[in-house]
Amino acid sequence: MPPPVTHRQLRLDADLPLDCGQLLPRPVIAYETLGTLNHARSNAVLVCHALTGDQYVASTHPITGKPGWWTRMVGTGKPLDPERHFIICSNVVGGCMGSEGPASPHPDDGRPWGLRFPVITIADMVRAQAALLDGLGIETLLAVVGGSMGGMQALQWAASFPDRVRSVVAIAAAARHSAQNIAFHEVGRQAIMADPKWMGGAYPVGSGPANGLAVARMAAHITYLSEAGLTAKFGRRLQDRSGKSFGFDADFQVESYLRHQGMSFVDRFDANSYLYITRAMDYFDLADPFEGLLAPVFAKGKARFCIVSFDSDWLYPTVESRRIVQALVAAGRHVSFVELSSPFGHDAFLLDPPGLNGVVDGFLKAVEQGG
Repeated sequence: MPPPVTHRQLRLDADLPLDCGQLLPRPVIAYETLGTLNHARSNAVLVCHALTGDQYVASTHPITGKPGWWTRMVGTGKPLDPERHFIICSNVVGGCMGSEGPASPHPDDGRPWGLRFPVITIADMVRAQAALLDGLGIETLLAVVGGSMGGMQALQWAASFPDRVRSVVAIAAAARHSAQNIAFHEVGRQAIMADPKWMGGAYPVGSGPANGLAVARMAAHITYLSEAGLTAKFGRRLQDRSGKSFGFDADFQVESYLRHQGMSFVDRFDANSYLYITRAMDYFDLADPFEGLLAPVFAKGKARFCIVSFDSDWLYPTVESRRIVQALVAAGRHVSFVELSSPFGHDAFLLDPPGLNGVVDGFLKAVEQGG
């Protein structure tokens, strides 16, 4: 469980309607902004974070002390430039970095929501973001930008609020969660719920299923990488030893790396939030309301789209991006698409793959110039 931290927050003026049929009573949304909103209020860019991300897109993380998770993309002289853009990034509803989520106090008794928190969807996250923008006085966005689950949110924006978005950048994303991805998430959830300290989701503040959450993170992290990347970085090299231990310690460097990823994750993330957010991703299927047809999703609005995939991403492979592109073309939307080469797998969008900044920068400047 993350330690208490003061975040920039806005309590919504009204209850938030959810896809499950419930109302979330006036939830709090935590957010960060960079840059200045221009007089015409036309330079706002919403950045949507991935599963384990948060609102600290380009500022120092208050718990880890590390730089923001997308400083390669956000900053002066970069594609998302606070000198040109008013950049907003919010923690998704259901999260654990200040937005209303399972660890937040329940309005009735002040104890954590726990599993009393309603199950949410990607559309619910976007609905909360739209309400936040209403509170900030922003009617239209120059762009919605995101990778992975952030890319799902960006696509959902085009579906839910087509008249509020001028452009959409979806990187390493998909229009639905595959059976394989649902399966990986279920392994992680079961690891959390099998930990005795989970206590049916009612674990005390400051305590919780650290071991189960660490295993969930380890399993998920493997899917973010590529076999070539793992081989290049670790191979079969041993960790700080000259020979095999013939035991179950971390003999190999890759084992030590995964254990570190797992244990460092529990310092900043809430286990119940992990359950809720992964379930929201599992439910994501933009074409579901249209009997599996994706083109009608994008029939409204005039947004331009930029779709980016990576050749080593097996979590959301290029075939998923091509499906989105084909639907956009069928719907008569303007779309740019590129598959970039990178050895980093799905995590390439967070790293520094050649060409990504140039693609996003060129696309956004064209949108700004009306070209």
